[in-house]
Amino acid sequence: MNASNYLEAAILNHFFKNQVQTPSAKVYVALYISDPTDADTGTEITGGGYVRQEITFTNPAQENGKATISNSVEIRFPVATTNWGTVSHFGIRTAATGGNLLAHAAVPIPKLIESGDEAKYNVGSLTITMD
Repeated sequence: MNASNYLEAAILNHFFKNQVQTPSAKVYVALYISDPTDADTGTEITGGGYVRQEITFTNPAQENGKATISNSVEIRFPVATTNWGTVSHFGIRTAATGGNLLAHAAVPIPKLIESGDEAKYNVGSLTITMD
């Protein structure tokens, strides 16, 4: 998973410039039909019943020498009421709408979401690591 420009600046400002960064009360998974990039320039799905979903993470643990967290509960998006397109990426964002991109990654297997389909992530399938 890649950190966004926003998150990289927030970490550096917080730890090396003593500038307090206020964390979001909640974070959300967003689905994209193009790479959101570190600069937050991708195309997020809109319409057709789509809404970002809140994500809850596990406590950090060391796995293979990297600090790791993953989703601790299943994430289910609403049933699509129109074709959403091919989901190729996801992002972790600071708000249910708008907000800032924190991190992003490609999905292992892009998936076409058509009307009547439901996107979901099983427990532990969204993982963030730091080295």
